[in-house]
Amino acid sequence: MTEPQQTSAANRGWIVTFAGLGINLALGVLYAWSMFKDAITREFVNDKVGWKASDLNDPYTLCCLVFAGAMIIAGRCQDKLGPRVTATLGGLLIGAGMMLVSTTTSFAMWMIGFGVLGGLGMGFGYSSATPPALKWFPPAKTGLIAGLVVAGFGLAPVYLAPLSKFLVTHYQLQKSMLILGSAFLVVIVALSQLLKNPPAGYVAGGAGAGSKPAATGLSPGEIIRTPSFWILWLIYFAGAGAGLTVISSISGMAKTTMKESAFIAVAVMAIGNAGGRIAAGLLSDKIGRRWTLMLVLLFQAALMFIAIPVTKSTDGAKYVIVLVATLIGFNYGANLSLFPSFAKDLWGLKNFGMNYGILFTAWGAGSLLSSVAQRLKASSGNFDSSFQTAASLLIGGAALTFLIKPPQKAG
Repeated sequence: MTEPQQTSAANRGWIVTFAGLGINLALGVLYAWSMFKDAITREFVNDKVGWKASDLNDPYTLCCLVFAGAMIIAGRCQDKLGPRVTATLGGLLIGAGMMLVSTTTSFAMWMIGFGVLGGLGMGFGYSSATPPALKWFPPAKTGLIAGLVVAGFGLAPVYLAPLSKFLVTHYQLQKSMLILGSAFLVVIVALSQLLKNPPAGYVAGGAGAGSKPAATGLSPGEIIRTPSFWILWLIYFAGAGAGLTVISSISGMAKTTMKESAFIAVAVMAIGNAGGRIAAGLLSDKIGRRWTLMLVLLFQAALMFIAIPVTKSTDGAKYVIVLVATLIGFNYGANLSLFPSFAKDLWGLKNFGMNYGILFTAWGAGSLLSSVAQRLKASSGNFDSSFQTAASLLIGGAALTFLIKPPQKAG
């Protein structure tokens, strides 16, 4: 490849990378759920509408589960039809889901609109953003590129938290969902047109001797017969479950000390979430995925124990809870860049979309912990047992990292 061709390919790769980041910025509405949950509590949890406090996380949890399941189908679609078509479907689905919930207060319809249609849209959009970007760059940049693309999803609450608060305050919840759904549909569909795989035979330049790709492009049927897949699945479940439990309820947790400024904790946590994805990606390119993942899980476990007294404080420790929320977001976000990188390293790019989609079911299963935590909170009045359980899972996950075998190298 000549130098002008290399420059053109690099430029195209960055366009695809930032288009994927932009798509994820819209799809990250999932992480603003704690803001919507506050509005649902005010407007829907009453005798007239009939929502129950114990049900508040159920649309969010269903969205996570459908999101994870859709990643398998969408990954297959992305591998066969390409990222542009798949991401466009994602934009249409999430827009339709949010427009649907804007028309109703029914719990069942919110489960369908936000939970099913929203989850499908996120799965189709998210599965299409990372694979084409990774294909334009050498293995030495896998962590960085994966981190940049998925950073958009984590960064979304930075603008969605204050925007959602403004919209809900001035237009109430349902009209706010209509505005957001319409905007997301347009943005995702437009950016989807920029997603493109490299031409057949393209080989990314700059791969060093220590960064050879995996020896084979394993199929989905082959990866689920490897011990590494199930070890990674269990670790992903622990890391995702711990983070999602906090993310889904951070606004409510922060209200004790921050009152009406609790949305700041949501936004700052999102900065940590996005920063963790990029930082972990860079670090893993330098010291390896396994060591980076182990450090992230142990740090997150320590934060779970610290969060117990912090979230119960009523003496104005608002800066402490913001710091803890930021660090929890940072460590949770790190998972979302490390596991796509593991999938590429271990199993190759040939079936990356579907392979990572199958691994991503661990993230969906982890989301069940957020509904369990909400029910424990409704019955006990605090999140103590949820934090303790999450910390135990994280410590177990850190121990499992020692069982991950490094990828076989080509040649």
